[in-house]
Amino acid sequence: MRDSLPPDLREPEEPRPLRIAMVSVHTSPLEQPGSGDAGGMNVYVLELSRALARRGAQVEIYTRATSSAQPKVADPEPGIRVINVAAGPFEGLDKNDLPGQLCAFAAGVLRAEAHRPQGWYDVLHTHYWLSGQVGWLAAERWDVPLVHTMHTMARVKNAALAPGDTPEPQVRVIGEEQVVAESDALVANTDEEAADLVRDYHADPERVHVVQPGVDLEVFSPLPGSPEEVAARRTELRERLGLPTDRKIVLFAGRVQLLKGPDVLVRALGERVWDWRPPRLVVLGGASGRPTAVRELEALAYQEGVGRHLMVRPPVPQDVLADWFRAVDLVAVPSHNESFGLVAAEAQATGTPVVAAAVGGLRTVVRDGVSGVLVPDHDPGRWAVALKTLLDDDVARERLAAGARASAARFGWDRTAEEVLDVYERARKRHAGR
Repeated sequence: MRDSLPPDLREPEEPRPLRIAMVSVHTSPLEQPGSGDAGGMNVYVLELSRALARRGAQVEIYTRATSSAQPKVADPEPGIRVINVAAGPFEGLDKNDLPGQLCAFAAGVLRAEAHRPQGWYDVLHTHYWLSGQVGWLAAERWDVPLVHTMHTMARVKNAALAPGDTPEPQVRVIGEEQVVAESDALVANTDEEAADLVRDYHADPERVHVVQPGVDLEVFSPLPGSPEEVAARRTELRERLGLPTDRKIVLFAGRVQLLKGPDVLVRALGERVWDWRPPRLVVLGGASGRPTAVRELEALAYQEGVGRHLMVRPPVPQDVLADWFRAVDLVAVPSHNESFGLVAAEAQATGTPVVAAAVGGLRTVVRDGVSGVLVPDHDPGRWAVALKTLLDDDVARERLAAGARASAARFGWDRTAEEVLDVYERARKRHAGR
């Protein structure tokens, strides 16, 4: 009946929401960051999806199932669906084993989409090179633009390896080159990462777009009140978290692996700059890559004679992580490479200064002398001096805390989502032109 009416008398059709397929092969956005292979990318995919959903988009995230107990489909929030694709054994597969399962994973993705009407998705956004390989195939099959976020790059990582760390294999380098060449748009976290893509992977500069990740500024917020009230609340937090109230505390939050550099902090505790005892170092995270990583870190602490000053705790949800940030004096990020550094951004949002390595995206997130301190290398002696200088100077820490709060205001997921939507539109136009 409606179609029989003249065009000027028909009721306008409601525009359908933008339908976005995301692929995150090796780690689910629903996994706990800080354990296994889960980290900043998990937070990125989930928080970006939430912000896109708030703008009316429908986001479906394909990830590899890691347990037979997982449902095939989960709807964690309105506008977001997570599809767990069976590809290889549920457990016991290291990330380095996953290239052999990409065919099975791609088949599962295509099979799931085949039940939809033709042209269901508007854009495909992949995360990390393994996902990009699957997305390359799916984007051609579905005739949609491919947008890719690298998160980390093998050539950049291999150029800044931690001592004793294993370089990324050539198969990853080749895979990344292919994804870069086939993508309609590449999302870089910082100007430096964009330059790396162009220099190291010969990316077309016109297809590289810088969009900084965000921070949930409601979850990661400072303690309210006057300085006296803040001090009292911090003491209450420490008591609740089982932390000492009479010592300075430095926090490392992340996966325990050589890339993240927690060993640098342990060795720094063993330096002679400390008057009579170093601060308490809290490591909030689980082993990654090497199942013995935590035990090795604890053994290193005992070798350095600082075992009693190290506290290792398992990773925690985001809202609890914010309390840990608020409870400590400094957050340390000694990574050998970071494409951005979400932990640093989140810590600053709570008003806690950050001491970070001057590498990668950390140079963008941490404003040296304003929101924190950048350490030029990974020498334990230099780190010990940087940490002690700040821990001994309450006035300097308070000044950096104010700068950290102001600096964090630059980052918000709503802004990130708006800029990513613009990238999607550019990718769609480029794809249509092809």
